[in-house]
Amino acid sequence: MGRWRTLCDVMSAPSRRALALLGAPLLAASLLGCANKVSTSGFSGEEREVAQTISNLQADTTAGDAQKICRNDLAGAVVARLNAAPGGCKQAVKTQVSEVDSLNMTVQSVQLNGKGAQRTATARVKSVYEGKMRPRTVSLLKEVGKWKVSSVS
Repeated sequence: MGRWRTLCDVMSAPSRRALALLGAPLLAASLLGCANKVSTSGFSGEEREVAQTISNLQADTTAGDAQKICRNDLAGAVVARLNAAPGGCKQAVKTQVSEVDSLNMTVQSVQLNGKGAQRTATARVKSVYEGKMRPRTVSLLKEVGKWKVSSVS
């Protein structure tokens, strides 16, 4: 009962394969579901914007707001792939968010890459899973002046 679950724990093998084909960024929801607020105070400038994007995703996940997650938090290419699945992005996110237990997480570092329209970022995030801190990498890209989550590994 007290076991922390991630998205991969609650998905069937066919569902995991389907999401992998769709780019698997919904794993971000498993990192961020119902966790405490992500602190952005250790970052400044564009690094803070990246950390804030992760914080926003966490808040939208906690609220169970699949529409906001699809509209504001995920990269356009990710949303397009999820919209190609039955029920679209909103249903895919809603289904997975409803099955994720609470996790605490912190953004440890942010690395910015590229310039202009090719700007990307990588955030190292640690989350608690089964009582242990586990590292993850959240990849983001800048779309129309806003950072969006493109994948989690």
